[in-house]
Amino acid sequence: MRFTPATVAELSRVELLAGLPGETLAKLGERMERRSLEPGERVVEQGDEGERFYVVLSGLLRATQEERGDRALMRPGEYFGEVALLMDTPRTASVAAITPATIASCDRETFDELVRPLFTA
Repeated sequence: MRFTPATVAELSRVELLAGLPGETLAKLGERMERRSLEPGERVVEQGDEGERFYVVLSGLLRATQEERGDRALMRPGEYFGEVALLMDTPRTASVAAITPATIASCDRETFDELVRPLFTA
């Protein structure tokens, strides 16, 4: 599978990332791995180790928790996976596509360098 980075235009639609300088967005985009999902395909499992940060580029995804059921419906421009990375805890929910969807994700190192500062500002 060919690696297709996320574009600055796509990332700038994510409210959290929209304030980043263009050069930082470009660097983040180059390191974000795009992935297409089929309906029902899981992205993360509750309880798993958190190693990636995700943004929704297209489609709809649902976050669910074993003990509480459906928690959130995620649309393009939203993100997930930050809790496990920020708090160094296992995933707090499972996330699966409910329509065909496209996501982009980065590893912990990229998150720590380029995204974590947005949560501590």
